[in-house]
Amino acid sequence: MTLLHTPLDVLHRELGAKMVPFAGYDMPVQYPAGIIKEHLHTRAAAGLFDVSHMGQVIVEGAGSAAMLESLVPVDIEGLGIHRQTYALFTTEQGGVYDDLIITRWDQERFFLVVNAACKAQDIAHLRAHLSGQKLTVLEHQALLALQGPAAREVMRTLCPAAAQLVFMQGCPGVIDGVEVYITCSGYTGEDGFEISVPAAAAEGLARGLLAIKQVQPIGLGARDSLRLEAGLCLYGHELNTAIDPVQAGLMWSISKARRDQGVRAGGFPGAAVILQRMKDKSVLCRVGLRVEGKRPVRDGQAVLDESCRAVGEISSACYGASVGGPIAMAYIERELGQPGTKLLVAVRDKHVPVTVTPMPFSPQRYFRG
Repeated sequence: MTLLHTPLDVLHRELGAKMVPFAGYDMPVQYPAGIIKEHLHTRAAAGLFDVSHMGQVIVEGAGSAAMLESLVPVDIEGLGIHRQTYALFTTEQGGVYDDLIITRWDQERFFLVVNAACKAQDIAHLRAHLSGQKLTVLEHQALLALQGPAAREVMRTLCPAAAQLVFMQGCPGVIDGVEVYITCSGYTGEDGFEISVPAAAAEGLARGLLAIKQVQPIGLGARDSLRLEAGLCLYGHELNTAIDPVQAGLMWSISKARRDQGVRAGGFPGAAVILQRMKDKSVLCRVGLRVEGKRPVRDGQAVLDESCRAVGEISSACYGASVGGPIAMAYIERELGQPGTKLLVAVRDKHVPVTVTPMPFSPQRYFRG
C-alpha cells in the first residue's frame, strides 16, 4: 500500500524522525530525543505535533445545524459562534462510528475535524445525510497542534488575538501574512492550540515555531501517552461501534437539550438505546489502571479479578512518563470499577497486579479563563 504524506514530511525526516505507517500516512512516531523526553517536554514547555493526517471539513448552508444534530447527541443549535464541541457519530445500535470536534464558524457554517482512520467513512456518512447543504473537504489544509504550558506565551508572539482564547473556542487569525484558523483545544490534557493552515505555508510555520526555544517536535508515541495520561479516549481503542457512550464514560458528551425531557430530546442515531442505558447503566465501564511494578501491559490483554476470573480487557496502555510507571485504560465489569479495586492483567504466563485509579492520571490544565 502506498502511504500518503503530510506537508511536513520533508521536515520530519530532516529532524531525524522515525517514520511509521499510521491511518494510511507515513507519520513520525518519535524524534531522536525519544518518546519519554518528548512527553515530558510537552508537560513542561510546548510540543509541536503534526496532525495534518486528520480530516478537515466544512458543512454549510441552510439547515446545517439541524442536519448535524441528526447525527450527534450534541446541542448544535445552541453552540455559539467560534465555539467548539466534542461530538460522537452514533450508530443505530448505540455504538460510535467516530468522535470529532465541531466548531461553529457562522450561523449555518461549521468546521469539523475528524479522525484520520475514519475520515473517508465520516465524509460519506455526512454526505449521505445532506439535504441541500454543501460539504467541502479541506484537502489542501494542514493542521498543527501546539500543546503545553508555554503554548500560550508562544501564541502571544504569533497571533495575540488567539492567545486570548479559552478552552473550546476558536478564531480566524493571520500568522506571517498567512490566514489561519486557530482553536484552543488539543488531546494532551495541556493548554494549547490547533492551527489550520494552508498546506503550502505549513512547513514555514512549523520551522518558525521550532525556532522558538520552548518548542520541540513531538511524535505519535508521546501524543498517545499524553492523551492516555489525560484519560482521553482514542477511536479504535476506547471507542468503536460495539461501545456506547455510557460504557465509555462519555455521558457528559450528550447535551442536556438532547436527553430525555430536553428541548430537542433524542433525534440522533441510537437515541433510544443510549438514553435508556443512561438510566440503567451498561454492564461494562471504562476505568484507569495503575500497574504495580515496571512490567508493561498491552492492549487486548485480559483483566482478571482476584480469583482469576476474566472481567474485562485492556483498551490502551503505555508508560506514563509524568506518573513514573505503566498505566492503562480498560473496560471491566461495572461493579468492579470503584477506585482502589485490586485486579490482575494476564501477561503471557504471568498475572500483573493493577489497581483501579481515578482519571486523569495527570491533571488536565486546560485554560478556561
